[in-house]
Amino acid sequence: MSSAPFDEPDEPGAVDREPELSDAEPELSDTEPELSDTELAAVLESLLLIVDSPAGAEQLASATGASVNRITEALNRMSAELTARESGMDLRYAGDGWRLYTRTAYAPYVERLLLDGARSKLTRAALETLAVVAYRQPLTRARISAVRGVNVDGVVRTLLARGLIAEAGVDPDTNATQYSTTELFLERLGLASLADLPALAPLLPDVDLIDDISDSLESDPRFARMNKATASTEELDTGLDTED
Repeated sequence: MSSAPFDEPDEPGAVDREPELSDAEPELSDTEPELSDTELAAVLESLLLIVDSPAGAEQLASATGASVNRITEALNRMSAELTARESGMDLRYAGDGWRLYTRTAYAPYVERLLLDGARSKLTRAALETLAVVAYRQPLTRARISAVRGVNVDGVVRTLLARGLIAEAGVDPDTNATQYSTTELFLERLGLASLADLPALAPLLPDVDLIDDISDSLESDPRFARMNKATASTEELDTGLDTED
């Protein structure tokens, strides 16, 4: 007499599987209840306070579980309310997303707090370096040093921190970082473009002469050591200027 067991033994290598859900049966999950308008506005404020770049409506909808249309309506409503009560925050759509900004009218107070006296006048060394970059951009630190005849690492860091110059790719010959002036530089000088810079040809050496000086200095062993020191400084920036 034989009887089959109630549960057949698993075959070797068998794997327990959950029943597959059909298209008509969406997978169940522990979803949170739909946010009210007030709650949604509060959540959006929290999200917009921590983003470091504009957040799109789709991204915010994914984070909140609300529809894109509802998110867009809520953001427009929040923006209008902030403007109506002249809040210090301004919610704007910029580029491809939304972000909170300091309202323009109150920007000077924010700058005063953050800069805390850092808006002092540029030193002569910084002005000279800035002039070299403005008229010869893009160029590397080594070439700036060649024109000025001194190490400019500290001054370049200062100009970068002030937002007056920025990195502009690498030199194809040396792979060194090149620098050029920024829109802020033009704004501070009240210029529409670099073409509005005053002509300095009568006051400067011939361009070919400057290139010859640059090439000769870059081949100098002392400049080679300086460039190595510059590379080390870029990897571990102490924040100390080497030139006042």
